Amino acid sequence: MKNTIKYLILLIIYLVCGVNLQAQNYTFRNVVMSDGLSGLLVNAIYKDSEGFVWLGTDNCLDRFDGVKVRHYEFRGVDSGRKKRVNCITETADNQLWVGNGIGLWRLNRASSQLERIVPEKIDFAVNTLLSDGDILYIGTEKGLFIHKDGQLLQVLTDRNMLAACNRIMDICLNEDKTALWLATVQGLFSYSLKDGKIDSWHFQENVPEADYFRCLTRIGETLYLGTMSQGVLRFDMKKKAFSHTISLGCDVISDISSDGKETVYIATDGNGVHFLSHKAQQVTRRFCHDVSDKEGIRSNSIYSLLVDDRGAVWVGHFQAGLDYSLYQNGLFRTYAYPPSFNSANLSIRSFISRGQEKVIGSRDGLFYINEATGIVKSFVKPVLTSDLILTISFYQGEYYIGTYGGGMMVLNPETLSLKYFAQSDTELFQKGHIFCVKPDTKGNLWIGTSQGLFSYDGQAKQIKHFTSANSQLPEGNVYEVSFDSTGKGWIATETGMCIYDPASQSLRSNVFPEGFVNKDKVRTIYEDSEHNLYFIREKGSLFTSTLTMDRFRNRFVFSTLPDNSLMSIVEDNQGWLWVACNDGLLRIKEEGEEYDAFTFNDGVPGPTFTNGAAYKDDKGILWFGNTKGLIYVDPKRVDEVRGKVRPIVFTDILVNGVSFTGSSLKYNQNNLTFCFTDFAYGLPSALLYEYQLEGIDKDWKLLAAQNEVSYYGLPSGTYTFRVRLPGNEHSEATCQVTVRPMIPWWGWMLSILLIIGIVAFIRYYVWKRMRRLLPSPAQVVSTPAKDISGKEQVTERPETIAEQPEVISEQPSVATEEKYKTNRLTEEECKELHKKLVTYVEKEKPYINPDLKMGDLASALDTSSHSLSYLLNQYLNQSYYDFINEYRVAQFKKMVEDSHYSRYTLTALAELCGFSSRASFFRSFKKSTGVTPNEYIRSIGGTAKEE
Repeated sequence: MKNTIKYLILLIIYLVCGVNLQAQNYTFRNVVMSDGLSGLLVNAIYKDSEGFVWLGTDNCLDRFDGVKVRHYEFRGVDSGRKKRVNCITETADNQLWVGNGIGLWRLNRASSQLERIVPEKIDFAVNTLLSDGDILYIGTEKGLFIHKDGQLLQVLTDRNMLAACNRIMDICLNEDKTALWLATVQGLFSYSLKDGKIDSWHFQENVPEADYFRCLTRIGETLYLGTMSQGVLRFDMKKKAFSHTISLGCDVISDISSDGKETVYIATDGNGVHFLSHKAQQVTRRFCHDVSDKEGIRSNSIYSLLVDDRGAVWVGHFQAGLDYSLYQNGLFRTYAYPPSFNSANLSIRSFISRGQEKVIGSRDGLFYINEATGIVKSFVKPVLTSDLILTISFYQGEYYIGTYGGGMMVLNPETLSLKYFAQSDTELFQKGHIFCVKPDTKGNLWIGTSQGLFSYDGQAKQIKHFTSANSQLPEGNVYEVSFDSTGKGWIATETGMCIYDPASQSLRSNVFPEGFVNKDKVRTIYEDSEHNLYFIREKGSLFTSTLTMDRFRNRFVFSTLPDNSLMSIVEDNQGWLWVACNDGLLRIKEEGEEYDAFTFNDGVPGPTFTNGAAYKDDKGILWFGNTKGLIYVDPKRVDEVRGKVRPIVFTDILVNGVSFTGSSLKYNQNNLTFCFTDFAYGLPSALLYEYQLEGIDKDWKLLAAQNEVSYYGLPSGTYTFRVRLPGNEHSEATCQVTVRPMIPWWGWMLSILLIIGIVAFIRYYVWKRMRRLLPSPAQVVSTPAKDISGKEQVTERPETIAEQPEVISEQPSVATEEKYKTNRLTEEECKELHKKLVTYVEKEKPYINPDLKMGDLASALDTSSHSLSYLLNQYLNQSYYDFINEYRVAQFKKMVEDSHYSRYTLTALAELCGFSSRASFFRSFKKSTGVTPNEYIRSIGGTAKEE
């Protein structure tokens, strides 16, 4: 009896505590030097106002953004021991301060370098830092320093600077910020910020090691002090009295902090991390190293500890790097009914929820949970013939369970007994594959199997069997049966689809319109609130149709989603469609114009969802089968959680591989890498962003498992890089950069002006030379001319010079008249000769002879060269060469369109057409067509073959 009572008490305690312990699961990720950490000893951890986590190692200051670590070195410090970072803090003006073994440092964010502060006054170890607005309190090896308004004040607890009590290890303020509490290696001190009064208290008089206080925190009027040998001590600030807390299994306390309300966070150098309840004075959670726990902390030797504003636990080890608990915002939960059932790490294939009664099918058996009665029962082999549960349906007060290779069984929720379905083929329903079980509105249960389709009437105990032999059911496994709101049944098999017509009670496969998915392998069919049907195929995009199939089409889900990744679909009460995939979970609305993607950071335990396992319960909660558990979400909380996300921050911009802080780049600085973070601090492999570089990317692009994007060889211009969480405008961040051209606009202007100046100068110079060389009219009259005999003759005809331009302008006309004076042709003669010429040229193609002369052509036409010249020049207004070359150009055009000549070069083709040189060919072709031969060939879709 005593043992029974003891067991019940322990069970009650476990249930009470167990619920709390299940409220938040911690999975730790380790960061070591191979991940970029500068050292394996992490002595300080701090999270700044922006969201970066700063790590103080044995030799460097590191900044961690959830994926990458960036180093900030202490320049000018040779001793490795003195480089060890002891403390990090941030003041209200976003200044980051660091204390190490040699003094005080501040981060210059513009140059990204650490700068030594007041080395002439603080040239010894800084052990602790505390900021209050813009005031900085500095605890050092030689007293307290207060940095305020640019002034530095030193406070000593003992006049002897070298006294042990001046070695300050930690600091905290009291509630009203009027006094400062100092933990030293020789007692606890208080310093009044009003009058400068100093008081001290000792845990044990004359026991130096008992007063070695290493760290300090406060909750209300109680101080918690970590010691080197006495564990954690409490100090009542009102009673001014010390007391012990409970034993933690290790008395060496390396770090201590609190949430300021209820929980004290304690790190030990030997027994891990402990959360201590301030009210109950009990440990509520422990984190200790366990070699069998791959998701726990890596060591029990803890040097630093931080529990951040989101409850994530950061643990710095002595020689094991950094551990941090992966953050999840709690939007999704993995179903558990502690202590008897937890679906975590179960591959859920099917489930049904009826209020507080749930039946869950997995790859590892069947589970029944009744939260009202507290009954939990599992069914595995040998009770089940197969542990792989494919489908579950509630029908006439019992659960019908379809398995893979184990037939179909019936679970009675009253007796929790299982039996085989025995109304038909015993072999099939005991050893076959049952893929789906669905009731219709007429009271029948439809069963899709590996041997056809069954309709079972539970009232009459009658069963009807449909096969491809006795009906229009397509051959193969029957994967899905779905009844729409009109009572019509949609049946999907391995080779196609058919429809059950309730009026004729027959299956019909010949009713589908052309272009429908009736010949595809459909795995899931779903009807939304607007009576649209959705078909998920094994291969292919999401297909949607009206109930009458008068309108149907492929529907856009997500631009980068593979066609074969869709697994299940369900609609919430807000009109969003939730699509589970084999690589994530989405919700979409309005053809994908609004969308969200959910990952590990939202509480989704794994990226892979199972086929057809999506369900909305009576309260609007959505349930999904995942390979790592049964998860559920309240869709109404999504917008609330999404509105709380931190905006994405750019962590670095690399230009040609080097960090850059400006926005204007030279023409050859055109290889850019944008690095960013959303401070999720979850699994790096679960990172999901979308980005766009305006001017380069037309649409948003998806980025998975990375936090940087690179572009190479950008032309000059101004670019805006945008990045955000998929579909979440609240998280968007932008960065604008300008790549300057090699020659700026003013350079081009100067070049143009210089060219214009040079041209003007040359023209002016030529004009001056011409004026100097050409004789003036007076010189023409007066200059004597020499005849052949050398005697000078005087020309006295100034009027001839004045008339010269007119005479010159009339010379061509006169010459032409003179040329054809004795050989004119009538209009009729010209027409006759032209006809004869064209006929001969087109038939005999004399133009392909590059040496063809006008005389040769005239002889062939039985006419004179003068007559042919008159025809061309006077009647056709063409020169002989223009006439012949037009035919040669026409011949070239024919050849380039003939594939027989595709192997010839342009020069060869020109010679075949009669051109004597490449230059004359190009000149004639451009004159005839207005384009070059190459341009003409490209215009007809060809490619010119050069030499």
